[in-house]
Amino acid sequence: MSAGVSPATRQRLREAMQRLFNGRPLHTDGTLTKNNLWREAQVSRATMNRAADILAEWDARAGDSPTGLAVRRRDEQLEKLRERLRASTLERRTLQAQLDAAATVIAALHTENTALRRQATDASSHLVPFRRRPGWEGPAQ
Repeated sequence: MSAGVSPATRQRLREAMQRLFNGRPLHTDGTLTKNNLWREAQVSRATMNRAADILAEWDARAGDSPTGLAVRRRDEQLEKLRERLRASTLERRTLQAQLDAAATVIAALHTENTALRRQATDASSHLVPFRRRPGWEGPAQ
């Protein structure tokens, strides 16, 4: 028997536990939590915490319950999703680094291309055509 917990309180906690596991709560929303256990039994949280054997039974049964299994499945799925998110984040960072490098190269090539076009334009403006000699027909064919 739990020290500091009366037999009537133990009975109330056990009945509340049974109602919660059966899905027929009277005083809560039916979620399998310790908060709902003490509320369903209509005892204080401190009183529930003194009933260590009942809490141990709760932990054992809550882990094997359909809700406990669903929680474990959900946690496993969350971990898989977190791992996928980490992988996606790493891939995005790698691709962003490649994009930044490509943008830098493109900017440098654009600057060089602009300078070469300017140089070609300036050089062609200095060309002076030769005068043709009268009577010259051009190179022999």
